[in-house]
Amino acid sequence: MPDFKTTRVIGLMSGTSLDGLDCCCADFYQDNTGYQFKIIAAKTFTYSVFWKNKLQQAFYLPPEKLAELSAEYGLFLSECVNQFQKEFKLENGIDLIASHGHTVFHQPAKGITVQIGDGEILNKKTGIRVINDFRIKDVQLGGQGAPLVPVGDHFLFSDFDACLNLGGFSNISFIHNNERIAFDIGPANLPLNILCQRFFNCDFDRNGEISKSGNLLEDLRSELNDLNFFKIQPPKSLGFEWLKEEYLTVIEKYIHENPADLITTVTQQVADQIIKVTENYHLKSILITGGGAYNDNLINYLKKSNIQIIIPSPEIVEFKEALIFAFLGYLNLNNSINTFKSVTGAREDSTGGIRHFGHQQ
Repeated sequence: MPDFKTTRVIGLMSGTSLDGLDCCCADFYQDNTGYQFKIIAAKTFTYSVFWKNKLQQAFYLPPEKLAELSAEYGLFLSECVNQFQKEFKLENGIDLIASHGHTVFHQPAKGITVQIGDGEILNKKTGIRVINDFRIKDVQLGGQGAPLVPVGDHFLFSDFDACLNLGGFSNISFIHNNERIAFDIGPANLPLNILCQRFFNCDFDRNGEISKSGNLLEDLRSELNDLNFFKIQPPKSLGFEWLKEEYLTVIEKYIHENPADLITTVTQQVADQIIKVTENYHLKSILITGGGAYNDNLINYLKKSNIQIIIPSPEIVEFKEALIFAFLGYLNLNNSINTFKSVTGAREDSTGGIRHFGHQQ
C-alpha cells in the first residue's frame, strides 16, 4: 500500500571534491503514482582549511587515529545539523538524519569501504534518529558499494534517459536491458581542483575559465584515455587511491607543460569518456548535476556531441546527492530496498545503512 504519511529527513553528503558538507532537508511520501519529494531547505557548510586538511590527510592515518577522526567528524556533523535546523526553523520536526559521511577508503575488490562520521555521536548530539554507513552491506554482498544515488534516480528522476553527476568523479545512471545500471565513468572535478590549487591558487576552475584559455596536449589526452579503468565494463567504481596511483601519475609526467594546457586537456578527457558512454548506450536526454554542471567549458565539450543536456534548478544541481541520501534513509526506515544489485554487481538487492536510534527527542 502507498504510504501517504510524510517523513521529513535531513540528508548529509560530503563528496571527494571537499567543497563542504551538503545538508538537504526534504519531505518524502508515497502516493498512487510513486515516491514524491519536496525540498524544504538546503545549505552547504563550506569546509574550513582545518577540516579540508584533516579530510585530505585521513587516507594516511593509522586505524586508531582514523577512529578518533571519525568521532571528531561525527561531532562536526551534529554541530552542522543543529545549526541548520536553527537557521531554517526546523527544530523538533525532523524524523531522520541520513548521513553519507566522508569516504576515506573505497576498495570494494578487497571488501573495504570506509566513510567516517560516527553515527552514534550524531544521534546523541542531535537527538534525531540516524542512518549511516550505506555502502558496507553491499560490499559484503560482493558489490561495489557504489554508486548508490541511482536508486534515487530510478524513483525520483525517471523522466530522463540518464542522470549524470559531475562531482569529484563523474557517474551515470540509466535503464539498460530493462534494469537500472550505473557506474563511475572517470574523474571529473577532483583532478581539475588539484591542478587549480597547485598552479592557480584557487579551489576550482570557476565556469571553466582556465580551461578555455589553454590548448590541448594530445599526448596527455591519449595517455589518460588509454588507462585500463576506461576499458573495464561496468559495474565499476573509483576511489581516491586509483586517482592518485594511476591518473595523477600520468599527469605528473606532463607537469612542466603550461598549467592552463593541463587543465584544458583534463577537461577534454573528462568529456571524452562521458561522450563515449552516451554513444555506446545510445543515451540522448541527460540530467546533469554536481559542481561540474557549472563548468561552461566542460558542458560545451559535451554539447559538441548529440547529447541533449538538461541542467535543472541550482537546488537540484547542488543538492541532488544529499537529497537522494535522505531518500535512501527514508527507504531504509520503511524497510525497502535502497541498493540495486544491477548497479553494484552484488549478489542481491539490499537495504543498506546502519541505524542509530538510541537517542531520540
